[in-house]
Parts: sequence; C-alpha cells; structure tokens
Amino acid sequence: MKLVCKTITTPLGSILLAASDDGLAGLWFKGQRHLPDTSQWQVVATQRWLDQAAEEVQAYFRGQRRDFKTPRSAAWGTPFQRSVWDALARIPWGTTTTYGVLATQLRKPQAARAVGAAVGRNPWSIMVPCHRVLGADGSLTGYAGGLDRKQELLRREGVLGEP
Repeated sequence: MKLVCKTITTPLGSILLAASDDGLAGLWFKGQRHLPDTSQWQVVATQRWLDQAAEEVQAYFRGQRRDFKTPRSAAWGTPFQRSVWDALARIPWGTTTTYGVLATQLRKPQAARAVGAAVGRNPWSIMVPCHRVLGADGSLTGYAGGLDRKQELLRREGVLGEP
C-alpha cells in the first residue's frame, strides 16, 4: 500500500499523519513508541485525507471537535488488534474505561494484557482514543505518546482536573 505523509504542529508537539487513497493510515506523535518505518512514505504538502485529518486534529485542540470523521485505512494490524481499535473508537469523548472492561466487551475477559498491547499499538492516536483507557485502579498506565500527553488529553476532555 502506497502511503503519503505530512507533519503538523499541535500544542502537544509534532504529529505525523499518513494516508492512502482509502483514508487515514495513521496519526502518531513524533518520537512515540511503535512508530512504523516511514522511509518509503512520500512527504506531500496536501492530500485529501491528510488535509481533513489535520483540520480535525487542530479543531480538537481548539476545543471545537470531539469526534473525527476522516475514514481510517486499515494498513496494518491483526484481526484482534483491529477489533480492539474499533472498540477504542467507540469510547465517548470525556469518558474513560479500563483494559479489563475492553477485554470483557470483546468477549475475551482474560485478555486484558493482550488488549493493553493492542491499545499500545493503536496507529490513530487521539482519533482512536487510546488515551481514554486506564489501569484497573484508575491509574494513567501506558501511552505510546508519553504519559504527560495522555494526562493533557484527558485534562482537555474534562476527565482530569487542573494540575
């Protein structure tokens, strides 16, 4: 699959967007864990899905958007990972869940760790809101983009109070 990409600047740092002709293939904070090999991607100034995603992300940071409409292109992931990412996409703005609850929703109640691994590899940070998943005790565990960003995203959504 041929991917094109561009980088945008946000209040939480640079974000790399990648897209195919079918939709957005990924959205990652620069330097985050599990960033795919981008060496074969073509950097472009404009592309339909990149432009739409960039505008939606900027509107999110301005407090003008709570959900995202840009179609996602399934460029990677196992069927299990994709099922986890689809479940993440259904977590409403301003709410949280836990890895265990997600595992139960997926009818795999013993798979909380596997769910956590799939959450960590979510290729659509922010748009597929993996930042809304907490540890069983409500702690801010894991976030490929860094716990400081996870905390700030949850603060922006009203889940956490000011520091």
